Amino acid sequence: MNTHQKIDAHERKMAAAIATPIAGYPVDMSVKPVVKGFYDEATATISYIVKDPTSNAAAIIDSVMDIDYAAGRITFDHADMLIGEIRKQGLKLEWIIETHAHADHLSAAPYIQQKLGGKIGIGENIKIVQQVFGKIFNEGTEFQRDGSQFDALFAEGDTYTIGNMSAFAMHTPGHTPACMTHVIGDAAFVGDTLFMPDGGSARADFPGGDAGTLYDSIQKVLSLPDQMRLFMCHDYKPGGREVKWETTVAEEKAHNIHVGGGKTREEFIKMRTERDKTLAMPTLIIPSIQVNIRAGQIPTDKDGNQMLKVPINKL
Repeated sequence: MNTHQKIDAHERKMAAAIATPIAGYPVDMSVKPVVKGFYDEATATISYIVKDPTSNAAAIIDSVMDIDYAAGRITFDHADMLIGEIRKQGLKLEWIIETHAHADHLSAAPYIQQKLGGKIGIGENIKIVQQVFGKIFNEGTEFQRDGSQFDALFAEGDTYTIGNMSAFAMHTPGHTPACMTHVIGDAAFVGDTLFMPDGGSARADFPGGDAGTLYDSIQKVLSLPDQMRLFMCHDYKPGGREVKWETTVAEEKAHNIHVGGGKTREEFIKMRTERDKTLAMPTLIIPSIQVNIRAGQIPTDKDGNQMLKVPINKL
């Protein structure tokens, strides 16, 4: 066998290894999307532009619409940064992904879609979230609880493409029933399933949340390759450090303060349950949920005026 044949054989062997499902998922660590994060100080949210390195195709993950809740005023400064970057790079926006129905910030998905196009996608269990919060906010029959406000509903293991990149969705509930982790090549966008190692994990006491389920979902994420890049939806800068939003599976397994170092399911449930009892509701939960279960659309009253409700003693 000559040198060229040896190289070809090695490449075929590596390609076969890459194509082998990991933890039951079609992980391809050879694909390395270009990821740029945009931090929103007001809500500690990180939005991402994810670009296919071999084309001009891109996705936006977890966008933010600005709100001055006290004044009832909506603006789009954060979303305009994303739009400006997409246009600057000459990218084609194919997807606007929500990792879940956020309770701490409002999605700018429809605003971005109007400017740039792209499909809005979320986990299929948004229908459960719509049912639960439809009752809490006393939504009428005109509010559809079938996820039809979104262009795509992802189920466990569903795949989609961003340019030449293949992506897939992992169902990772526990924080909410609709939480999904989106894996794109060697990058995974975990939503609120995990925080940076010194931040731990998200709460599990919202309607439909469960600490045990969250632990199981975290283990699913940590079953991905150690080198997998993990991108957080939030960072609260624990200890006053600078904001961070990227880590790896290996770092989380070794150092995450809530689940790292082999902490058991029972230990996690006890910690998470006790901790959640001390937490106040997120400042923007009331406007966020009403908007985000509608794929980022602001609800209107019978006269067509944009209007939010405040349910009393329901949360």
